[in-house]
Amino acid sequence: MGEQHTVKFPQEVIDEYAALGVDLVALFSAGHLGTRMGVQIVEASPDRVVGTMPVEGNTQPYGLLHGGASAVLAETLGSVGSMLHGGSSKIAVGVDLNCTHHRGVRSGLVTGVATPVHRGRSTATYEIVITDEDDKRVCTARLTCLLRDVRPGDGEHVGAAS
Repeated sequence: MGEQHTVKFPQEVIDEYAALGVDLVALFSAGHLGTRMGVQIVEASPDRVVGTMPVEGNTQPYGLLHGGASAVLAETLGSVGSMLHGGSSKIAVGVDLNCTHHRGVRSGLVTGVATPVHRGRSTATYEIVITDEDDKRVCTARLTCLLRDVRPGDGEHVGAAS
């Protein structure tokens, strides 16, 4: 957990943020909580965000993947998609998250894939499907984010949140 990796971004996104002097890896990281949980974002675009998380270290007392861990993975991936959709002038803030847990997982790695359901000017909604290593669905989540304008000083919180 916590090892460095490279997120795959579309070139136009890299160029847009680089022109603003923004570190995309820090901006689109899983934050302190996601880092502690081993969340890795492996692909990111407004159309699809993919991330993984180990089951080990993220279990509840019965040894199963904790539902809250699935929620962290889902919100992370949906938020990244929403921020990429909103562009560099917007910040995505989660306002609604729901998760349906379909089956338990005791070991291995889970993978989440976030795809857009709605992408508007002021909100974005993503469906996040989390599967186990056998490609069996573990959780289905839906996240809606408010897309608000960037305010002076917002960048100060990025380094503190990653």
